[in-house]
Amino acid sequence: MKKNVLLIIILLFAITSNSQSIVGKWKTIDDETGKEKSIVEIYQVDGKIYAKVDKLLTKGDENKICDNCEGANKNKPIKGMVIINGLTKDGDEWNGAKILDPKTGKEYKCYIALENPDKLKVRGYLGFALLGRTQYWYKVKD
Repeated sequence: MKKNVLLIIILLFAITSNSQSIVGKWKTIDDETGKEKSIVEIYQVDGKIYAKVDKLLTKGDENKICDNCEGANKNKPIKGMVIINGLTKDGDEWNGAKILDPKTGKEYKCYIALENPDKLKVRGYLGFALLGRTQYWYKVKD
């Protein structure tokens, strides 16, 4: 009987933990136009969070390159590009890394917070979080 109760507790914890994960595919929405831009895959490596562009959704942009980027990303395809490098969990947020805006080629400090299991708040900023932009990304259902 005790084993069954323990198993149920472990399963409930696993389900709850999984529903609070930011890992997976997310649809990005342009905060200026309101149009769908891309599908971004968020993944975890060694306890840190990364994100790469999985698919560009604007017709004609599927093979777009990052001509505004600098360094290693200059003139590289946006599809497959890592745009978030190494966020760490801090309470209810993930922060401590930068996000790349492939449209401008600029990098910003960022933090991510899960609004609900299907909605992610992504904030890019310069200096401190009050000076920046917020986008909401939506979980892609399999």
